[in-house]
Amino acid sequence: MIPGMGAVATTLIAGVEAVRRGLAKPIGSLSQMGTIRLGKRNEGRSPLIKDFVPLASLDDVVFTGWDIFGGNLYDAARTAEVLERDQLDQIRPFLESIEPMPAAFNQNYVKRLTPKKIKTGKNKCDLANQIRNDIAEFKTKTDRQVMIWAGSTEVFLEQSAVHQSLAAFEKGLVEDDPGISPSMLYAWAALKEGIPFANGAPNLTVDIPALNELSRKMNAPICGKDFKTGQTFIKTVLAPAFKTRMLGVSGWYSTNILGNRDGEVLDDPDSFKTKEESKLGVLDVILQPELYPDLYKDLYHKVRINYYPPRGDNKEGWDNIDIFGWLGYPMQLKVDFLCRDSILAAPLALDLCLFMDLAARTPSLRGLGIQEWLSFYFKAPDSAPGVYPEHDLFIQSMKFKNTLRHIMGEDLITHLGLDYYTHAE
Repeated sequence: MIPGMGAVATTLIAGVEAVRRGLAKPIGSLSQMGTIRLGKRNEGRSPLIKDFVPLASLDDVVFTGWDIFGGNLYDAARTAEVLERDQLDQIRPFLESIEPMPAAFNQNYVKRLTPKKIKTGKNKCDLANQIRNDIAEFKTKTDRQVMIWAGSTEVFLEQSAVHQSLAAFEKGLVEDDPGISPSMLYAWAALKEGIPFANGAPNLTVDIPALNELSRKMNAPICGKDFKTGQTFIKTVLAPAFKTRMLGVSGWYSTNILGNRDGEVLDDPDSFKTKEESKLGVLDVILQPELYPDLYKDLYHKVRINYYPPRGDNKEGWDNIDIFGWLGYPMQLKVDFLCRDSILAAPLALDLCLFMDLAARTPSLRGLGIQEWLSFYFKAPDSAPGVYPEHDLFIQSMKFKNTLRHIMGEDLITHLGLDYYTHAE
């Protein structure tokens, strides 16, 4: 169930159908193409992840969702201009068979979009319950459900009193509290129905005490926010490399140019602020300047996003990184990533749907609320109160795979490896 059936959602759904028909490979999807090592290196056990853990089969996945523009998914995919028309036409009847439901939307939270097809209600509680009714209808046709937000970035919100407890939040729904955004309506409705919720955008949504409380109460998993797709993906690879080698970083300038609806929405300063907070949080956590002041305490980190319509979904992320090494001598690294935003995001969305469904079926995980083991997929991972989130991609990968081993009763892998070299006398 997808709120926001634009570029990412249509790329995901069209891609899954193309894979099911043997027209393409699920490249970029860890759940479909990744393997996991079990036991010792010399045992040669590295099954596909999808053969190791009981994931839902792609053949069993069906899609529905909500959008503010109406029309079927073929029309939406044509508008998004991510996939080529010839590829879309091969699966046109399938895409035309899916028509989004009217969305709960409020332009105060996404100022640059003008809706064509939205729900109306007397207050936010009414709208949220309309979403619950939509979920209930979908439940009559499916065995299990997952919700993943693929809508636009909402304006920046800070936590307030309405977010601090479930009781305060539900009172705020009735009172139309401005601290409750449309994405929170969807999250509340999903969690109330016992459905896992993942957030592909940087909005303040489930990362508040009220919905954390609801998640645990209903055994409905939640996780981080904002898909880690392009520039931040590269950042979480390079920053750990500098830190591992004890190389200093004095400055990191990141700029993006992108078109499509995402770029248009982020052209609004209040929505950009939400994205900026998500992107800026990565380096401080990875580099730990409080532990390495000589290397990172004076790091200047700047992020820019510029709307440039000619690019469409093909984003350019450009990074200039000023580093320094032995005796303080300066060096530079420049990265120019010409990426396709929705092509990178779609396999992450697929994986999250499948792994969140797995979490909901795993007794040792579903009652935890936050699924920190899925941090691998997010710019802004969520974590327990008082525990800093892990941003290092390689630590995230190890945490992810060890959790899968744990679920299936396999030994965790520490990479110590001493027993390969220790021989009994």
